[in-house]
Amino acid sequence: QVQLVESGGGLVQPGGSLRLSCGASGSTFRLVTMGWYRQAPGKERELVAGITGGGITNYADSVKGRFTISRDNAKKSMYLQMSSLKPEDTAVYYCNTISQRWNWGKGTLVTVSS
Repeated sequence: QVQLVESGGGLVQPGGSLRLSCGASGSTFRLVTMGWYRQAPGKERELVAGITGGGITNYADSVKGRFTISRDNAKKSMYLQMSSLKPEDTAVYYCNTISQRWNWGKGTLVTVSS
């Protein structure tokens, strides 16, 4: 079973930036479409960005123009560059396949607050 490890979260002021990382074990990473998800307190987990194995991306309207998803298949890693952060971006961020095929990691907490 593939293991997912997210990192890079923290406390940031509104308007600030953070870069999240996702590491995956297993040999099929390069073949699957991956996504970044987030779960805010009291809300359901939502998909915020996706990227195919070949690098085609898409974004939720709430983060379009502010977040950039990327991946390095050789390193079995995926990234989320977040800028112009808003308090409503506060959440635990997770990575997984678009079909949520793999076990969820622990996530990484992003807190946007002054």
